Amino acid sequence: MSEIFSGDNKIIQADNMEFLRSVPDESVTMIYIDPPFNTGRKQARTQMKTVRVENGKGDRVGFGGHSYETLRGALASYDDAFTNYWDFLEPRLEQAWRILAEDGTLYLHLDYREVHYAKVMLDMIFGRDHFLNEIIWAYDYGGKSRSRWPAKHDTILVYVKDPKKYWFDSEEVDREPYMAPGLVTPEKRERGKLPTDVWWHTIVSPTGNEKTGYPTQKPVGLVRRMVAASSRPGDWVLDFFAGSGTLGAAAQQLGRRYVLVDQNPQAIEVMTQRLPAATLVGV
Repeated sequence: MSEIFSGDNKIIQADNMEFLRSVPDESVTMIYIDPPFNTGRKQARTQMKTVRVENGKGDRVGFGGHSYETLRGALASYDDAFTNYWDFLEPRLEQAWRILAEDGTLYLHLDYREVHYAKVMLDMIFGRDHFLNEIIWAYDYGGKSRSRWPAKHDTILVYVKDPKKYWFDSEEVDREPYMAPGLVTPEKRERGKLPTDVWWHTIVSPTGNEKTGYPTQKPVGLVRRMVAASSRPGDWVLDFFAGSGTLGAAAQQLGRRYVLVDQNPQAIEVMTQRLPAATLVGV
């Protein structure tokens, strides 16, 4: 696996944790992941408050040699299987930190049920000063509720490996129309504006050409923004919860090289049909 980030673009059928352990340090410029989790269960556990401390004075040493002080609180009940989620996602995020290059960026795509837990994890693993953005993807499709505000957004957490060295090029990002075009000059109206941290973008149309049939497919236009801003032509980008392979489709459009990892045979079938030029690797 030491040569995985060389040669052709790749689709890899493998357990992502086994794959990540095989990747050398600082191998990839950008990682985008959209991990699954929605058990609907409740689970009681001891509430943990973990605070990063300096000078190695904490009672627990975490990933990368960081020291933490762990304070146990009262028993609490969490929506979903919080403990299972933490145990599942934390080691994969630790590996993501390890394999990112010093100018690299992680984009973690979640919905409202999981994002708060993941923010705590990433603050621990990367450090709070490595947090770059919370991107809100707002859309207008789906169910309508009369008993609460309908949930019409996802959250994408953005962390960088090194706050002083990360790559970000806003000029490469596709621009969007002004919401009040009458208030700007014709030149600005024609060029459009740079996206902020709130992205209004439609979902993949159920009847459009982009649709692959994969249930959690994300639109290429959404992921394209991330790839454009946080990588350069020829850089390697990675998705180890690859699903329908949207990262690969966006990378292909922009001249980036990609590795897509998934264990699900349905995902592998969709990706190989969608990205026929990529090399399929079985591990």
